[in-house]
Amino acid sequence: MTAARTLLPALLLALCALLSPLAAQARCAGVDLIAALPPADRAALQVAADSHPHARGNLWRATRGNQVIHLVGTYHLGDARHETLMRRLEPLVDSADLLLVEAGPEEETRLKAELVQRPDFMFLVDGPTLPDLLGDADWTRLATEMKARGIPPFVASKFRPWYMAMMLGVPPCALDGVTQGERGLDHQLIARARARDLPVKALEPFDTLFSIFGDLTMAQELEMIRGALLMADRPEDMTVTLANAYFAGQPRLVWEFTLLTARRAAGADPGGIAAQFELMDQVLMSRRNEAWIPVLLAAAARGQVLAASGALHLSGDRGVLALLEAEGFTVTRLDTQ
Repeated sequence: MTAARTLLPALLLALCALLSPLAAQARCAGVDLIAALPPADRAALQVAADSHPHARGNLWRATRGNQVIHLVGTYHLGDARHETLMRRLEPLVDSADLLLVEAGPEEETRLKAELVQRPDFMFLVDGPTLPDLLGDADWTRLATEMKARGIPPFVASKFRPWYMAMMLGVPPCALDGVTQGERGLDHQLIARARARDLPVKALEPFDTLFSIFGDLTMAQELEMIRGALLMADRPEDMTVTLANAYFAGQPRLVWEFTLLTARRAAGADPGGIAAQFELMDQVLMSRRNEAWIPVLLAAAARGQVLAASGALHLSGDRGVLALLEAEGFTVTRLDTQ
């Protein structure tokens, strides 16, 4: 089993819930896989997570002189537990001069328009389709999973593999919330800001998604699908696991749990696993974090800022909090348990 196949399913779900502003909402029941670990394994997992800077916490304040940035790590799927956090965040929204998010309403609108203009980004517009690229066994499994999500196989066959892999990371139960109007924390913050006439700006360009996935080779994309299929029968468990870690103020546990799972997979290659984690860190988090710092600094120079981004962006040596510290900010956790 390759490192990519053990790593990608969980990271794709993490991407949807803790990184991507384009996620569906979640209404799922499952098993908390971290809580189900033996006590010794849970303790070791906690030690690994806490070895990273700012591993715990979803709400922080960064100060430098008279400059103030409040940072909230968001969970992009709908959950009733957001209500408690929103009560604490509403005064910060009301007192801010600007709300920064990964993608605001303008960016989402522009992205949708761009996708219409660039069908090749999401669709296989020429050449073989997924049944040909995957082979009978993998295609049959994928078609079954897509039908469970309301996507006819003839439509799914023409989607690019990276998009299908992301869809596999979102369980069918997560799609129910869409029709019920459930929203993740970032969209709740945007709604509050717009109701208060607070400006909402994006941390990154609308087309960042293209740079994240646009440079993958077809072989890499197909590996993403095959990896996601290996855990397609457990996405509800991963959804519950991830949500519980987030609302406990410990999103870093999700990353460490994925690493533990990858290392324990039969035939796992330690070197390959390390390379895959580094690639995912670079592509999904570190490079984006670094690009956000000038945006945050410019905004803080003009007034008080509330910045909301996926919770996995905050912690680590190359997380947003550590990068702000390198710019002379003092960071303080506000949601201590």
